[in-house]
Amino acid sequence: MRKNCFRRSPQCEMPAPKHIVAVAGLVTNTQGSVLMLRSPRRDWEFPGGQVEEGETLTQALQREIMEETGVRVSVGKLAGVYSNIVSHIVMFDFLCEWIEGEPCTSPESLEVAWVDCEQALARITRPAIRERMRVMLEFDGQALYRAYSFAASEIESEVSETKMKQSEIGENEIGEREVKMRTEYTVHEERSI
Repeated sequence: MRKNCFRRSPQCEMPAPKHIVAVAGLVTNTQGSVLMLRSPRRDWEFPGGQVEEGETLTQALQREIMEETGVRVSVGKLAGVYSNIVSHIVMFDFLCEWIEGEPCTSPESLEVAWVDCEQALARITRPAIRERMRVMLEFDGQALYRAYSFAASEIESEVSETKMKQSEIGENEIGEREVKMRTEYTVHEERSI
């Protein structure tokens, strides 16, 4: 029989939860442009990262934006809370305003640029990041909560017809395959908060 436990003790059967807490921000300047970076691990996105022990959410966001872009910001309204139920990450997205600093690259950013709002979504290729950006760009004063899962998998597909014909006539005896990435973005729960 499982005991009801509010404190972690040897009598509790449930392990302590292990979530990563992260923050991100839509930074705008006085011209209405959006600050974006191209990550070395991914593609174009808005700045953000993990909250370190002892930091508030806003302190972590200001630190991450400065580290990734060289820009100092004022953190404003909370626009969204996202829970990736596969990778156990809880993310808080805020609207931010530029205070000072010129965008510059860092080990966490290959490129940093002010981008016109209309072009920002087109730069983002990952569905989860694009959706979060869309919510921040269209923010109406009501924050959004969304629980989702995101999975990427490789798909093998036949190579072009030309290469297949070459294989048939013996010029390329090894059957070649092309590998592509497929992403699945599934929303499990969504509500205004």
